[in-house]
Amino acid sequence: MEAVVNIGLFLAYILIGVCAISAIVMPLIKAFGDPDSLKKIGLGVGSLAIIFLLAYFLSDGTEMGDASETTVKLVGASITTFYILVTIAVLGIVYTEIKKAFE
Repeated sequence: MEAVVNIGLFLAYILIGVCAISAIVMPLIKAFGDPDSLKKIGLGVGSLAIIFLLAYFLSDGTEMGDASETTVKLVGASITTFYILVTIAVLGIVYTEIKKAFE
């Protein structure tokens, strides 16, 4: 019975990998046909990188337990990036709804 479960998990990992690769590769294939969309993708990825770097340099990095300074800084930067992106999303939603109300 355990062998069947192991085979099922192995197949699930393969399918997740295929889905992840296709989710990344297919939009890139389409983007190469339209240079403007490729520029927009680069702008989005660059913006995310800048936000993460800003959060990384603002994070504390004091060692906690077994975690190293680098690990603590990466976790802190990830949490700060999440907060920044959620704030931007909420502000965008509020702005859109207010704009719709006055049209």
